[in-house]
Amino acid sequence: MQIRVDPSSPRPLFEQLASGIRGSIVDGRLVDGERLPSARALAEQLDINVQTVLHGYRVLRDEGLVELHRGRGAVVTVRVGGHMVLAGLIHDLVAEAREHRVAPAALHALIDEAYR
Repeated sequence: MQIRVDPSSPRPLFEQLASGIRGSIVDGRLVDGERLPSARALAEQLDINVQTVLHGYRVLRDEGLVELHRGRGAVVTVRVGGHMVLAGLIHDLVAEAREHRVAPAALHALIDEAYR
């Protein structure tokens, strides 16, 4: 799993981490049942704080993309059905819009226009 974070980005590191893992799940590089690196190992790899990795993992847990097991780590849990992929894409779109300082009203207008 290749995840990159940019400490100079205005976007929080945990969001960058969650977005990278989410993207790997959405495009099939990570599959149901696959174990993610331990928080400590990933923190060392990315040179970030363990709590930052855990925060990113909790975001993914709350989205239903991973399960967290104390002492056993994080496991990808892709649920069939629903709008999981769409939710992940929307989350990434909103994060990108925030990074470029696009106002919520402007983003809504862009989405409305694209939907037509």
